[in-house]
Amino acid sequence: MEFLSYGFMRNALIAICIITPLFGILGTMIVNNRMAFFSDALGHSALTGMAIGVLLGVAGTDVPMLLFALVFALVLNHMKRKSSASTDTIISVFSSLGTAVGLVILSRGGNFSKYSALLVGDILSITAKEILCLLGVLVLTLVFWLVCFNKLHTCSVNKSLAMSKGLPVRLIEDLFAVLIAVIVMLSIKWVGILIINALLILPTAAATNIAANMREYHLFSVILSVSSGLIGLVLAYYLNAAVGPTIVIVAAVFFAATFFARPLFRT
Repeated sequence: MEFLSYGFMRNALIAICIITPLFGILGTMIVNNRMAFFSDALGHSALTGMAIGVLLGVAGTDVPMLLFALVFALVLNHMKRKSSASTDTIISVFSSLGTAVGLVILSRGGNFSKYSALLVGDILSITAKEILCLLGVLVLTLVFWLVCFNKLHTCSVNKSLAMSKGLPVRLIEDLFAVLIAVIVMLSIKWVGILIINALLILPTAAATNIAANMREYHLFSVILSVSSGLIGLVLAYYLNAAVGPTIVIVAAVFFAATFFARPLFRT
């Protein structure tokens, strides 16, 4: 294949093969726990994390974004438990505030253009060291999924039942929020703020259309996520387009196809 003759395309292909199954697995847990807005708010908070890095003089590193996202996720979880307002309302407030603060700081002096690449990401710029980091995150996610999925699912279905069984509900929810924050922040510069939530949710949503049980649900989510990533990468190369948005379009096509194919899988 012609595009594999370029080193940056080979790196991007390897990264896609790590990120997409990672998103496929994480997406099932996010959808099951009704946290799609939560992951979207975390993505938008990256702007504030980067802005803090600029103020502290450490712009260009992932540390400020990651630390801010961890605090943001835990505070948001705490507010959800304590507030009488609906979860969607609280997340919307935090998401809007995080985006606005980041934009105000980063746009001072008309300098936002140099940060605009964060909005759509650039997976073609990923390095071998960053690929290894992503691989470590994939392993961490698989361990969390194997150990905590059933517990997390029980907490999402019935918290009272989970507590009666002695499950540490708050700890499990906070660990999951931290995992989402880590993955979103480490992936965002390659995937993009504007589309990372779509990449997390679309393959899983497509899987719900055709899965007959929980096993198929997870399997189809990973397969559709990987397929979207690989097809999107190849199409982006030949169309000379941004990779992330192209992958989202492919994932949306898969969702539409599975939506209309539902009767075939339900008979």
